[in-house]
Amino acid sequence: MASAPSSLGEEIREELSCSICLELFTRPKVLPCQHTFCQDCLQDHAGRGGTFQCPNCRKQIRLPPQGVAGLPDNLMAANMCERLQNQATLSGDTREQPQSGNRCSIHPSEKLKLYCKPCQVPLCVDCVEEGHDGHPNISLTKATQQKRSTVQALINEGRNILENYCGFIRGLREQEKSLTEQKQQRDNSIIQTYNQMVQKLAQRKDHLLSESQQNHSKNLEKIQTERDRVLADLNELSAACDRAEQELQQVWSKFLSQQTALTEVVGKYRGKSAPTPVQTQPAVFQPTDTPVPVLGHVTVQSLPSVPIPAAPAPIPAAPTPIQAAAAPRGTGHYRGNQRKGEHQPQKVTFDERGSGTGQFEVPCGVTVSEGEIFVADLWNQRIQVFTLQGTFVRQFQTVVSGRLKMKPHDVALDREGNLWVVGRTHPGEFAVQYNKQGRVLRKIDLQKTGWWRGVAVDTRKNHILITETTGERNDCRGAVKVFTPDGTLVRTVEGKWRNSLLRRQGMKWAQYITVDGGGNILVSDCDNHSVCVCNEDGQFLFQFGGLGSGEGQLKSPRGICIDRAGNIIVADSGNNRVEMFDNTCRFLKHIATDMAGPQAVAMATQGQLVVTCADGNDIHTVSIFNNY
Repeated sequence: MASAPSSLGEEIREELSCSICLELFTRPKVLPCQHTFCQDCLQDHAGRGGTFQCPNCRKQIRLPPQGVAGLPDNLMAANMCERLQNQATLSGDTREQPQSGNRCSIHPSEKLKLYCKPCQVPLCVDCVEEGHDGHPNISLTKATQQKRSTVQALINEGRNILENYCGFIRGLREQEKSLTEQKQQRDNSIIQTYNQMVQKLAQRKDHLLSESQQNHSKNLEKIQTERDRVLADLNELSAACDRAEQELQQVWSKFLSQQTALTEVVGKYRGKSAPTPVQTQPAVFQPTDTPVPVLGHVTVQSLPSVPIPAAPAPIPAAPTPIQAAAAPRGTGHYRGNQRKGEHQPQKVTFDERGSGTGQFEVPCGVTVSEGEIFVADLWNQRIQVFTLQGTFVRQFQTVVSGRLKMKPHDVALDREGNLWVVGRTHPGEFAVQYNKQGRVLRKIDLQKTGWWRGVAVDTRKNHILITETTGERNDCRGAVKVFTPDGTLVRTVEGKWRNSLLRRQGMKWAQYITVDGGGNILVSDCDNHSVCVCNEDGQFLFQFGGLGSGEGQLKSPRGICIDRAGNIIVADSGNNRVEMFDNTCRFLKHIATDMAGPQAVAMATQGQLVVTCADGNDIHTVSIFNNY
C-alpha cells in the first residue's frame, strides 16, 4: 500500500498520475466514464478496436473508429502535468530527470518527453508531428524504466554466468588437486607392489642359494669321507713298503730268518678292489619359463569426453566438469607355470572375485576373436575383454534396450565379427547381437524357460544356434533352436536316439553348444552326462561320455569347443577337469585335472585354449593355456 501523501504537491502529483503506469500523464485521454489515462497505456490495455473495461471502474467502453487516438484529450490534465514538471525542475527535484532535464536538439524550446519505439530515439512533441507521426511511442520516463529493467536483467544474467564459470574454474582447481592426490596414491601403490615383488624375488633368491649351498656341502662331505678312508689305506700300504725296503738292507742271514710284514699287508690289499669314483649329486638350476611378473595395469576407463561450453544466452547451466578417469588397480593375480611333468600345460590364470575392473562374479561364457578374449560375467551383467596375455582391455554392460540389463549365460562370435550373447532378464530371455565395443545391433526374443542357455554360430550359413531346455527338473527336455540373424526360426533340433532299453529319448538338460567344420552340432547334456552329436540337418548321429570319472567318462559336462585339429574339448565340470576327444569322439587325454568347476571353453586362432571356472564358492577364474 502506498504511503499517505505528506504535502499538497504530492497530493496533486498523485491526482495527475496514470493508474496504469503510475507516472504523470503523457498525452492524457479521457474516457466516457471521466477517468483519464495515458494514451500509450490505454493503447496497450485496450488494443486497436472493439470494447474494453475501464481499468478503474470496470465500465464497458467502446472505442471510436480511430481507436484510442480518437478519444478526447484531457487538456487540463496535460497542462497541469507540464506545470508540475516545470516546478519540479526549478526546485531541483530530479525525480523526473529523464523528462524535464533534457532539451530537444532540433527544437531547443521543447523538452524531450516521448520515446519513439521504431526509431529508438527520444522525441519532443514537435518531433512527433514532423518526423514520427503515426509511430508508436511512449513516455520518456517509461522508456527509461523499461531500458533500465532490461539492462539490469542483462547485468544479473551476466553476473550469474560469471558465477557459473567462476564455480567451474574452482571445480577445475579441486579436480586438479584430486588428480594429483590420486596420482600420488597410484604411484605409491605401484612402488609398494614393486617393492613387495622385489622382496619376494630376493627371498626366493636366498632360498635357492641356500638349497644350492646345502647340496654342495653334502657332495663335499661325501668326497671328504671317501678321501679319509682311502688315505688310511694308502698310509698303511706305504709304511709296509718302507719297512720292507729297510729289511732288504740287512745281512742275508738275518733277512732270511725273518718273515717280512709286507707279505701280510700286500696280501690284504691284493684281493681288494681299487677305489671307485665318488657318486656325487650336483644340483642344477633350471630357470622357470614363466613370463616376467606383471606388477599390474594402469588403465583408463572409457568415458565420453565433455567439451567446455561457450557462454550462451540465456543463463546456461554450470559447465560440466571434465571427466578425469581414475586408474583402477591391477586386474587379477597371475600364476606362473608349475610343471609337475612333461604334459603339464603352461597357463596363465587371473582370478579375482568382485565387481571391479578385471574381477568376476561367475565367468560363465567365453569366446576369442583377433587376439581378444570376451568373457560373459554373469552377475556383473557385462562382457569383459582381455588380451591373450590376460591384460584387461575394456568392458560393456549387456543391455537389451534402454536401461534393461541381461545376465549373460554364453557368448559366441559370428562371421561378421560381432558378438551374440544369450541370457535372461527379469521379464524374459533374449539373444542380443553386439559389436565388439558393446553397441546393441539387434535382438531375438526367446521363449521364457528359466533354464540355462548356450549359443554358437554356424559361420558357413551365419545361423545362430541356441540351446533350450523346457519342462520340470525331473522331466526336462533339451533342444537347439536355429535362427537367422533377423530372428527367423529355421528349425528345432531335438537330438533324439534310442538307448539300450529301446526307449525313445533325447537331450535332457542342453547346456553349451558348438559346431564343427562339417556343420555337425555338438551339445553338452548335463543331465545325461554326455555330449550329443547331430548333423547339420538336426538328425541324431551318436552320443559319447556317460556318468563316471574314468577316461572318456563325464560328469555334468558344460563348455565345449573344437580345436584347430578338429579335436573336441569338453569342460568336465563335475570331475573338475578339461577333457580332449578326437573327431571320432575317442578319448585322447586330460588337458587339466585341477580345474575348480570349469564352465566354458574357447579356442583362439593362435592355438591358445581359454577356460573359465566357477565352483560356487570363491573360485571365479579365467585361465589361458598356451600348450595344452
